[in-house]
Amino acid sequence: MLFTASFLSLAAAAVAQTVVNVTVGFTASDPGGIFQFKPNNFNATNGTVINFQFTGAPGNHSVTQAAFNDPCNPLKGGFDSGWVFVPSAPSPVPQWNLTITDASKPIWFFCKQLLPSPHCGAGMVGAINAPTTGNTFAAFQKAAQSAGQNAASVGQGINGLVGVGASASADVGPVASGVTVIALSTTIAGSAPAGTQTAPAPSGSAGGKSGATNVAANSLLALGAAALGFVLV
Repeated sequence: MLFTASFLSLAAAAVAQTVVNVTVGFTASDPGGIFQFKPNNFNATNGTVINFQFTGAPGNHSVTQAAFNDPCNPLKGGFDSGWVFVPSAPSPVPQWNLTITDASKPIWFFCKQLLPSPHCGAGMVGAINAPTTGNTFAAFQKAAQSAGQNAASVGQGINGLVGVGASASADVGPVASGVTVIALSTTIAGSAPAGTQTAPAPSGSAGGKSGATNVAANSLLALGAAALGFVLV
């Protein structure tokens, strides 16, 4: 009985250690400024859950998979949280869980939001299992800061939940009052009391810049301009 209890305790501890929390977006007064993931460069094994927490408020961000040599464009077949618009500190915080399925290769991601200026160009990128030489995180971020200076070079296509080397099983949630999530073919605006509404699963195919996608993107950009344009300068 004692052995069983000890084994269960060890198993529970091991499970707890497989979650990595990543904060998405900060405020101007935070060290490093608004446009950052923290941590933005870390290692994770297969089965590790990356818990992205959209706490930056006001904020409008995404977690979008990219390629090392194209840091500010959605990777074809990559994962994508969609845009998450948080006008004020929500309770509970919108979260997105991404599970590592192939830790043998680096995973690169960025924020594709354009307002008030491209977040990718400000260095808002991240890496999982990046090499320490050659294609390093520092090199990826430097390339993003260069490529992302021009808004036209930052891709706005929307991908789905399943990516290359990592995937999610659900959209961002819970969607508290005031929060808006625009994911693949899906727009969710939180109008219920905080914590009572979650995002439904998206439908459709990933990666395309369809008319619906562009409408969704333009709608969120308008929201961002209204809520963030005078704050994030």
